[in-house]
Amino acid sequence: MKIRLLLLMLILASFCSESYSRDSLQVNQEFTEEEYQIALAYFIDSLESTFVYEESEVTLDGGIAKIALPSGFKYLNGKDSDMVLTDIFGNPPAEGEMKSLGMILPKNRSVLDDSTYMINITYSADGYIDDSDAKEIDYDDLLSSMKDDMVEANEYRKENGYETAELIGWASTPFYDTENKKLHWAKELKFETMESNTLNYNIRVLGRKGYLNLNAIGDMNTLEQIQQNIDPILASVNFVEGNKYSDFNPSMDKVAAVGIGGLIAGKVLAKAGLLAKGGILLAKFWKILLVGIVAFGAGLKKMFTKGDTQNT
Repeated sequence: MKIRLLLLMLILASFCSESYSRDSLQVNQEFTEEEYQIALAYFIDSLESTFVYEESEVTLDGGIAKIALPSGFKYLNGKDSDMVLTDIFGNPPAEGEMKSLGMILPKNRSVLDDSTYMINITYSADGYIDDSDAKEIDYDDLLSSMKDDMVEANEYRKENGYETAELIGWASTPFYDTENKKLHWAKELKFETMESNTLNYNIRVLGRKGYLNLNAIGDMNTLEQIQQNIDPILASVNFVEGNKYSDFNPSMDKVAAVGIGGLIAGKVLAKAGLLAKGGILLAKFWKILLVGIVAFGAGLKKMFTKGDTQNT
């Protein structure tokens, strides 16, 4: 079927081309729903065929931590995860410690599946987090401060052509496990062109010299899925001996400039000038990109069809 082959070639070519960007694709509605669905299926299948997932134990880059993947989950490496977040979802390119170490997602789902979520993993070597402030935090005041920070972040995003976002509120209030040194909370975000709100579920695993960031991305309707699996996910990610929170040596290790409240508010990111880039993650923009690809493909199909007709 000529249209299927053409669309598949377009999709694959789009990932090989450095010119692939949302700015270079123009939306054109001159294609059928059938053509769109064909392109959608091939887009997902062709992308997924390039990935090699792991489904057992994973050692993160640098060897400081391991993930004993829970039953029903799989892991995608950092390079592919960065490509998905930036080239497919339309997030600003990650730099330095913001680059992905990989993603965890349900085993029977694709990274492009709207009905599920994925958990992006990064590591911040900002130092040992003193958690003595954990019991004193006023989460209403903290939320207000985070909304103010979002206004500043949006200025950067707007100037650089990225989606701005509004912090609606807590989707799940912060909880800190003092025994296992693991922190998690969730934010509800409204991106300017998205019909449905986006969920950013945040997990921090504290270690000797820094902390792991696990940020779950999905629609608000995935919140219940994440909450149902949060315990095995939390239990699966741990620093190795020598890098655990309990291994902290005050005579030689650096103490981070922020505590638990600062981690939740993203103050470390703000100080490093990264809040505007890495503080929020968008997962939906890829469908808009695909519409542009299909529109281009539909135009070529008509051109070739016309040429075939004239040659007969």
